[in-house]
Amino acid sequence: MRLTVAQALVRFLTRQYTERDGRRRRLVAATWGIFGHGNVAGIGQALLETGRPDMPFLQGRNEQAMVHAAVGYARQSGRLSAHAVTTSIGPGATNLVTGAALATINRIPVLLLPGDTFATRPADPVLQQLEVPYAGDVSVNDTLRPVSRHFDRITRPEALVPAALQAMRVLADPVQTGAVTLALPQDVQTEAHDWPEEFFAERVWTVRRPRPGTAELRAAAEAVRAARRPLLIAGGGIHHSAAEDALRDFAEATGIPVAATQAGKGALRHDHPAEVGAVGHTGTATADDLARAADLVIAAGTRLTDFTTASSTLFRDPGVRFLGLNLDPYDAHKQAALPLVGDARESLDALRAELAGHRVDPAYEQTYRKAKTYWEALVDQAFHAPDDTARPTQAQVLGALDALVDDTDVIISAAGSLPGDLHRLWRARSPDQYHVEYGYSCMGYEIPAALGVALADPGRPVWALVGDGSYLMNPTEIVTAVQEGVPIKVVILDNHGYASIGGLSDAVGGEGFGTAYRFRAGDGSYTGPPLPVDLAANAASLGMAVIRTHTIGDLRKALAEAREADRPTCVYAQTRTPDTVSGPPPAQAWWDVPVAETATRTAAVRAREEYDRQAAQRRRHL
Repeated sequence: MRLTVAQALVRFLTRQYTERDGRRRRLVAATWGIFGHGNVAGIGQALLETGRPDMPFLQGRNEQAMVHAAVGYARQSGRLSAHAVTTSIGPGATNLVTGAALATINRIPVLLLPGDTFATRPADPVLQQLEVPYAGDVSVNDTLRPVSRHFDRITRPEALVPAALQAMRVLADPVQTGAVTLALPQDVQTEAHDWPEEFFAERVWTVRRPRPGTAELRAAAEAVRAARRPLLIAGGGIHHSAAEDALRDFAEATGIPVAATQAGKGALRHDHPAEVGAVGHTGTATADDLARAADLVIAAGTRLTDFTTASSTLFRDPGVRFLGLNLDPYDAHKQAALPLVGDARESLDALRAELAGHRVDPAYEQTYRKAKTYWEALVDQAFHAPDDTARPTQAQVLGALDALVDDTDVIISAAGSLPGDLHRLWRARSPDQYHVEYGYSCMGYEIPAALGVALADPGRPVWALVGDGSYLMNPTEIVTAVQEGVPIKVVILDNHGYASIGGLSDAVGGEGFGTAYRFRAGDGSYTGPPLPVDLAANAASLGMAVIRTHTIGDLRKALAEAREADRPTCVYAQTRTPDTVSGPPPAQAWWDVPVAETATRTAAVRAREEYDRQAAQRRRHL
């Protein structure tokens, strides 16, 4: 079959499938693209020739945003279906780097198809080519190597066959998945070749569920039986494995409390008796107190990042040990853990069977359930808005949304202070309701990810919650949502600056320097009046329906209207700084952000004293 390399690649992609638990999905369901001279005549022409029914095309506005949308789609699809992203050479390709890093850190599959400079070098250099004197085979696409789980450059047509097969293997692998890059020189894309028809046969990539080893399972069960105060931390691996039911059954059989990372939140419904909320720096007092006292931490499907471990200060019992339940051996061994390597669903079911008849002390259950009730009262207090005519706090915005949504809504956030408030306060009602990207915490992820989620799960209300800093980073895919008629809901919380990092700056002696959106004052600082930026007008100019709100009463009505809207709709709210009553509870655990060791300003000196006090509690778990 004689086709160009680009035509062959697109045809190949239309015939790739995943299968898990008997369900079959298209592995690459659509392609995002922005065209330039590096892909318009190759991949662009191939997509046109293949046609929308076989390979749907989505027109993006920003290359990074296209990757974010693809990540949102793949995460909502349980990592069983992904999108491809094609760009031109040069800046189009390098704009992929941030999105690729986000995908790989979060272990979400996305196929990147950047154009590349000529393989045959008919002219050297060509437009947008980076000349590297010490290496003639380097292009800007090489910036994608460290942020890709697999990278290949197709310099000859024959190389496409093994490269494409390897790319699909990695995309479908639950351990290795992430960004996969096939760099495509623009001349090679258009070169014709005689392809074996077998290359285009349907292929099904089975997503495996390996069971843990017998010896590891027995050792894990012994560790659980010996523990008096065990705590299970549920990470994103629970969701990736669709192991929520297995986790619920395990918790109900053993009485072991379950805390959640950002990626794992929702693994148990918020009102389940064993669910004790978020853990770590943005955690609840209930979960963090349990973590401090735990003598066994079952790390289930989590990478145990610094936010989860409170920068290695959270787990304080002198004899605490870790049980690493993870599909990836790299993560299963963290914190010198006793490893239990296997699929989360299979491992939890097997461990529950091995522990048949075992349950924690009833007094332990009573203790954490009482603490959970106390924390819920604090959440109610933060959500409550006694005056409908007042401007809302950020927590009260979340409270208004909490009162409106049901199990079908999806809440998306990524950066700033929103993830912290959401992690502590949000009541997740379904396994996939809570969608906060905190592996990379990338500003600008929210709106394109909402588009991807809505494409993966049409008909569900999908909310992108953004502060003004995040909104200004990446609002471009609003245009795509309008073009495609995808009714995402964007809630803009305007607080006139990088409020989250401003708060952190104050805490570490930075005095909020450079974090407010204000005019310069006479002394050169950004302490003048707020900038006259109208974010609502900006969203409207991109095609959204916009509802401006001024009070908490306005906000409730606007959120209800947006939820029922059949077109992309923005709810704009200016928030006020909370007081000690209306604000969310403060951080229940530390986070290590180094503070200047020497300084003349009082704020930095005091911050360093507090830093030294907290840092002294760090420990290695060996």
